[in-house]
Amino acid sequence: MIELLFVVCISGEVGSSQVCEEKSLLFTDVTPMTCMMGAQPVLAKWVESHPAFTIRSWMCKPVSFIERDA
Repeated sequence: MIELLFVVCISGEVGSSQVCEEKSLLFTDVTPMTCMMGAQPVLAKWVESHPAFTIRSWMCKPVSFIERDA
């Protein structure tokens, strides 16, 4: 299982600080390279349905269930 981990930020009025949070999408039956190559269209769709957010960074990585359960 591969996780597309990304940081999104939403800002209020001009001059106010941004609030950022981590989001993730899980994929089965894909390789990390497939995730990297297909991430931009997936993230573009996510932003399209969440227009107040901007994506600051993203990465693909294998899911570690030990990290998730902690």
